[in-house]
Amino acid sequence: MSHSEEKSASLLDQLKTMTIVVADTGDFHGIARFTPRDATTNPSLVAAAAQLPEYTDVVEGALELTRREHAGRSLAEQSTAALDQLSVEFGLRILALIPGRVSTEVDARLSFDTDATIAKARQIIAKYESRGQRRERILIKIASTWEGIRAAEVLEREGIRCNLTLLFGLHQAIACAEAQATLISPFVGRILDWYLKETGKSSIPAVEDPGVRSVSEIYSYYKHFGYRTEVMGASFRNIGEICELAGCDLLTIAPKLLAELAETRAPLVRKLDAEAARSLSIERIAMDEATFRAMHAQNRMAQDKLSQGIADFVKAQVSVEELLAKRLASAGNR
Repeated sequence: MSHSEEKSASLLDQLKTMTIVVADTGDFHGIARFTPRDATTNPSLVAAAAQLPEYTDVVEGALELTRREHAGRSLAEQSTAALDQLSVEFGLRILALIPGRVSTEVDARLSFDTDATIAKARQIIAKYESRGQRRERILIKIASTWEGIRAAEVLEREGIRCNLTLLFGLHQAIACAEAQATLISPFVGRILDWYLKETGKSSIPAVEDPGVRSVSEIYSYYKHFGYRTEVMGASFRNIGEICELAGCDLLTIAPKLLAELAETRAPLVRKLDAEAARSLSIERIAMDEATFRAMHAQNRMAQDKLSQGIADFVKAQVSVEELLAKRLASAGNR
């Protein structure tokens, strides 16, 4: 791209030439507008989309299927099943709009239970496959606990691709790569949030942003040692963070920031480069459970943000299930 073309092209258009752009939304309209390759969802995004009038048919279809398949089970069990079904329904519709993959989240309450995570992931994939969708287009989103990473290791061997989320430290990233996870989602903005609170600062320049630095370190480590696991920066607070990670394998971006990138015209410089990372001097870290837990114990930010992130995901899950339970109960009383 020439300099004049850079000046006329939006930041989003330039970013797409060096990084795969992913839409962090459950809203079909946002996905259609920004033409990302992939998309990610979670219970909060599904809940927000499910309350829009235009998606009433999607919600009612998921509830009706749940009533038929889980008749006789408790309302709590039905509401959990309904959220799984609704997540898949939204995932299927998203896949019709994009050429790539959609991430669908495992219940965060299972984050420390390897066997339960494996079972839930298999159920989600079975739902997609029963509707004619190939498992290669689905990423099962799992929290980057030691137990979650072990679940991903098993699932990957079965051809079930995994997106390891709530990732805040190099120790998590290395463990995920050695488990041969398809993709990781390090959370840039949440790392920044922690450091702003810790230091009392109101802002940190994007080039010094600790979340940006964390993702850059992980990217360099992966490329230096030839890991195939993809790095997808996530949870952005501003477009400065995104621009500092231009060149990352993937970046998942909320519609508001996608719009800002699309409306901004300025030269965008590639900041992350696999070839450059291979020439760096980086020490390999041998990762086992003891090393993982020791590094995690020494990283107060990662401890805080992982536990908080799981709690927030659980809260969102429960909130949506309560809404669905009311819908299921009211239908049962008609």
